[in-house]
Amino acid sequence: MKEEWTGTGRSAEGRGTLRTMTAADLGAVLLLEHDLFGEDAWSRRMLEGELAEQPRSRYYLVADDGGVISGYAGLLVAAAQADVLTLAVAADRWGQGIGSALLEALLTEAARRDCTEVFLEVRTDNTRAQRLYRRYGFSQIGIRKGYYQPSGADALVMRRDLKVGI
Repeated sequence: MKEEWTGTGRSAEGRGTLRTMTAADLGAVLLLEHDLFGEDAWSRRMLEGELAEQPRSRYYLVADDGGVISGYAGLLVAAAQADVLTLAVAADRWGQGIGSALLEALLTEAARRDCTEVFLEVRTDNTRAQRLYRRYGFSQIGIRKGYYQPSGADALVMRRDLKVGI
């Protein structure tokens, strides 16, 4: 999968390619993962395990900006349900449309695989991500106490009905 994206944010440099994540991307993805999520970051082993399930039940993308990974996202598909497992954008690239491009690609893939709903968890203190998800039609359906480990941070559970279109 390779798809051009153009950011709509404050930078004219918001252009790049969304492409399938490979094992060769893990070093750059892990650096972003640790920068953004600290102690709650996924390990190399976890990401390798996720990629091993691609494309059967997983769909992972990176935002490649001239050889620099500026974001990544992952989707789990099980029957008619999909779950956004991760979505992250380098802090110095926030507001440039990368998160939107990644989320749109995940929603498109979920629809392509005949999913009727998409779920996700997001930290209760991550209002920036919550705004993005709400903009794309996700609504809060619950809270998972202590969801993120080892920090123990709570997560909002959000859902979007895909039957209403992307």
